[in-house]
Amino acid sequence: MTQTAQPVRGVEMPRTVQLLRRTTPRTAQLAVRSAARRYGAQTSSRRPLPDYLIIGAKKGGTSSLTNWLIQHPDNLRMFPSFQPLKSAHFFDISFHEGVDWYRGHFPTERARRQHPGAVVGEASPYYMFHPAASARARSVVPDAKVIAVLRNPVSRAYSNYWDRVSAGTETLPTFEAAIEAEESRLADVDHDRLRDDPSYYSLEHDQFTYLARGRYLEHLSTWLDTWPAEQLLVLRAEDMYADPGAVFAEVQTFLGIRQCPDIDLKTYNERSKPPIDPRTKERLAEYYRPYNEALSERLGRDMRWG
Repeated sequence: MTQTAQPVRGVEMPRTVQLLRRTTPRTAQLAVRSAARRYGAQTSSRRPLPDYLIIGAKKGGTSSLTNWLIQHPDNLRMFPSFQPLKSAHFFDISFHEGVDWYRGHFPTERARRQHPGAVVGEASPYYMFHPAASARARSVVPDAKVIAVLRNPVSRAYSNYWDRVSAGTETLPTFEAAIEAEESRLADVDHDRLRDDPSYYSLEHDQFTYLARGRYLEHLSTWLDTWPAEQLLVLRAEDMYADPGAVFAEVQTFLGIRQCPDIDLKTYNERSKPPIDPRTKERLAEYYRPYNEALSERLGRDMRWG
């Protein structure tokens, strides 16, 4: 099954922009968005490529980190700045659109000159999981910094399920039913085509991979193998929320921007949900144990999540 993909939004906008969006008809919003993309592509030669990518994991804290960075005076918004863009989804879903289209999502060289030392980036949780994203990114933005935020895979999967329920994508009535159905749902995904055909999109691979996305090393290894260590930063979501100031300081140092103490380091895009069944939690903790051990060994740090 293939469908036209819709970009994920996860960026908090100013109240005035939120009000304008609520009062603007959907058709008008789509027309403005289309015009912005055309203009961006037409002026692509004047638009530098991004300085950083936040590649995942889904429901791992990418929205929080993105919103923290958006508040930073040395971080520029994607173009156009009045739209709540979190990602161009270029390296996962829209690679067939071409590099000029991708450049059209970022500020012009002139805008960047007005903010010396500023950086700009994007965040797609699908980048880490998509089998072609690392190689595509390496070919287009080889100098970009890459940030991965990993969360306890059990909590991540459970949060992912409820996020899909809220979005209306997931129709199975329980988390347990969804993870039981995952293998059969993915049976028809053409993984070779997903890797080799930029126009191919699988809804199942993108939306219903609750267990698979938590086997982090399977997907992160393609980035670890192809990107220099000094350009790749792996964070734990639990550390980010336990001590956001320290982790954000690390991110600012990694990106080469000033340490800014005036950022509202709150949690974004985490939905309320019922507690997970303790039996399911225990079963999945055991399922992920060998995968977490392998990840810990590869990264040389404890990623076992208790």
